[in-house]
Amino acid sequence: MGKYLYLWEIDWTKIPVDTKERGVGFDMLMAMVKEDMKKGITKDWGVFAGEHKGYSIVEGTDVEIMNQVQQYTPFVRFEAHPIGSVAQVDAMIKVLTK
Repeated sequence: MGKYLYLWEIDWTKIPVDTKERGVGFDMLMAMVKEDMKKGITKDWGVFAGEHKGYSIVEGTDVEIMNQVQQYTPFVRFEAHPIGSVAQVDAMIKVLTK
């Protein structure tokens, strides 16, 4: 299983101008985020205050994570960064110090 930091940003070309329509869309996106958290794929999620972007920490198989990201397309863009754990860094250090 992999663990990733996703930096996400709303694609404003896909968002309605009408505030009520936009609210409905955002409510749907948040329902998806909450469902991903319930499933255990999304471990943490947040928005950068005053911005229309944020982060999420996800964990799962590559296929699970790819499927999870696809449900937000085309409304959200993602930048992915694999995360190494303390144990993984310790293993890397052991190889370096042999």
